[in-house]
Amino acid sequence: MFLKTKYFTQNCIIKGLYLALCLSAFIYLEHLNITNLLFNSIIAFVAFYLFLTLKRCQIVWGGFFTGIFWFWWVSISFIYYELSFLIPLVVLGFGIVYALLFFFTTLFNHIAYRAVGVFALSFIHPFGFNWFKPELLMINSYFQSSKLAFAIILASIFLFVFIKHKQLKFIALPLLFFALDFSTPTLKMPPLNIYMPQLNINQEDKWNSEFKQEIIKLNLSQIKHAIAENYEVVILPETAFPMLLNTSNKLMNELKELSKNIVIITGSMYMDEKKNYHNSTYFFENGNVQVAHKVVLVPFGEKVPLPQFLTNWVNEVFFDGARDYVQASEATDFIIQNLKFRNAICYEATTDTIYKDVDKYAIALSNNAWFTPSIEPTLQGLLLKHYARKYDITIFSVSNKSPNQIIF
Repeated sequence: MFLKTKYFTQNCIIKGLYLALCLSAFIYLEHLNITNLLFNSIIAFVAFYLFLTLKRCQIVWGGFFTGIFWFWWVSISFIYYELSFLIPLVVLGFGIVYALLFFFTTLFNHIAYRAVGVFALSFIHPFGFNWFKPELLMINSYFQSSKLAFAIILASIFLFVFIKHKQLKFIALPLLFFALDFSTPTLKMPPLNIYMPQLNINQEDKWNSEFKQEIIKLNLSQIKHAIAENYEVVILPETAFPMLLNTSNKLMNELKELSKNIVIITGSMYMDEKKNYHNSTYFFENGNVQVAHKVVLVPFGEKVPLPQFLTNWVNEVFFDGARDYVQASEATDFIIQNLKFRNAICYEATTDTIYKDVDKYAIALSNNAWFTPSIEPTLQGLLLKHYARKYDITIFSVSNKSPNQIIF
């Protein structure tokens, strides 16, 4: 009865929804190709103001709706595992997880503790899934999208609310000056002619054996087209070849032969001598091949982040006994004409781990057919822009089923 009367009131739910809408608006506006730096700046400030000042029950509902607005698209992938019945539970699960996370920011009833709790959310990643970044709200605004800028904005709001004297309140606002972004990002392109073909293969067709040869022919035709057009590098997306590529000697030899005319970078699966599976990028150049394995695996998609006995149970019950993929211990660079390109495969391209000691360029391969149509490619693009600016690099993002981008 206590929970029903305190948390399930119209006021709590509606104001929680307002908070979630403010925290999520920038994603959906970007998805609609609407970018207004002033509006995004204002809505980010309002979102954080509400986060620091709303009541606990309102914050909890804000977390519930935010989890759903940001991550409902994860459930789409369950269609391809023939687990569609879990879709409502997955969506609800994200809402509950983020309701709990937001609840923890309200444990102490003081705005200073609330500000610390909200800032801490940018470091908390449930099951290793790190796509909820509050500072991402500033990526297309007049503010920096750094943790320092995030802390400064929270400090400014804290002072504005905490200071009771009306005439002194506004001394908190000049703090925002130090969170503004005065930089002008510039595109730094390598002196290479790079071809990034746009592939749009449906997920239900990608691993269907009936389409395998058709997909291989399509990939080879794109490579040959790039050679005919005098490109120096061709980049195909994650698992462009839907197979264990290293076990197909004929195709490997054909790609090696083609690589005498052009550098070929493509995604595919790899099976090592221990029969372990890797999600990998193949780098063909001058008849040779280098294989880079994925370093950061997708939680519950490529690796179950649970104790081994639970991992075995989840894989057996939900994934037909499949084993987790095996991850590499460190990131790989490809050298093209003395230039370093950091390899990144989908999810890991949105983690700090992959950018350790990065040079100027990165290549991010993705297969967004798992989640389209949805906002997932948009959120991924915003995250890539965040990392591109954080590490001052250019990212060549090549994806199946969502637009390729050069991000800086």
